[in-house]
Amino acid sequence: MKRIVIASDSFKGSLTSVEVAQSATKGILEVYPDCKVTQVNVADGGEGTVDAVVDTLQGEKITISVSNPIGKPVDATYGIAGDTAIIEMAAASGLPLLAAEERNPWVTSTYGTGEMILDAIARGCSKFLVGIGGSATNDAGTGMLQALGFRFFDNNGILIENCCGGILGEIASIDDTQVPEAIKNAQFTVACDVDTPFCGPIGAAYVFAPQKGASPEMVQQLDEGMASFAKVIEAKYGIDIVPMAGAGAAGGMGGGFRAFLNATLKKGIDMVLDAIGFDSIISGADLVVTGEGKVDFQTAKGKTAAGVLARAKAQGIPVVAIGGCVEMCDSLREMGFAGIYPILEEKVPLELAMQRDFASQNVTNTLIRILSQKE
Repeated sequence: MKRIVIASDSFKGSLTSVEVAQSATKGILEVYPDCKVTQVNVADGGEGTVDAVVDTLQGEKITISVSNPIGKPVDATYGIAGDTAIIEMAAASGLPLLAAEERNPWVTSTYGTGEMILDAIARGCSKFLVGIGGSATNDAGTGMLQALGFRFFDNNGILIENCCGGILGEIASIDDTQVPEAIKNAQFTVACDVDTPFCGPIGAAYVFAPQKGASPEMVQQLDEGMASFAKVIEAKYGIDIVPMAGAGAAGGMGGGFRAFLNATLKKGIDMVLDAIGFDSIISGADLVVTGEGKVDFQTAKGKTAAGVLARAKAQGIPVVAIGGCVEMCDSLREMGFAGIYPILEEKVPLELAMQRDFASQNVTNTLIRILSQKE
């Protein structure tokens, strides 16, 4: 083989995307010393997205102090590549930033994510790639929007000072006259891999709020607030976000981005692959290697390996997938991989399997095994 592209997600807990690629490259060159290997850092819109896009586009990382979900200062890092900002909202508004006793979607806010966007605007960015997974919030993005200059008022015309999940039902009107033109003109692409609608029995509050600390009674109240807010949005902007697939992502943040910032909601892996020009990168390759920590039925639902496979298949390039573990199923078999391989040929203790050096060597050995079979 003359050219192989490696585009794997991280093996969480053991290897980063870059380390998987480096380990795989060793195996490839063992079998094909003259092969040109292209390593591509990829992610599915969640953790690792900033690294993937910044590394591939040779951008830079920016770290600033913003508000965490309950208003305390936290250092958050995002990326800039040219005029594009790459943001993971979890860096400012993520559930892991809070202790268990602090988790309460009635009071948590996405304000810090808005502060990250404002900082990027000040640095000249006009395009935004935003991953919205892992949020601690159910505020429909109102905290973020408040930071960007949107103002929300109650029935008495009084300005609502602190936007959070608990105030959605109080919002009666919206004012966007103080939003900077740079915000209004910016292009937002949001990674959204769930079809959850804005509200209702399968909406944001009922599906996600319990894992963010909401009691059953709070879930009902949050959902009622979301439904009320949706009516205010429709009256202001003429858009019904209630049934919109993905509007309920990240506690309604998907809907907030769509209604207020005219964002495009896109599968996370497609957002990343489009951003880095993946189709051009793999053009002319003889083989693409992808993978993730666990390859199973969820892989077929749009995770990294599925996105890479779809792009390569469109160009007639075979793809093999590797995984820390593999659970074969019909949906995997039907996807069209040239092969799916676990990096472990026999069971070992989990502690050993997760060790970086051990996992790295197993990735190398797996590529040697795969390519030796193809000779």
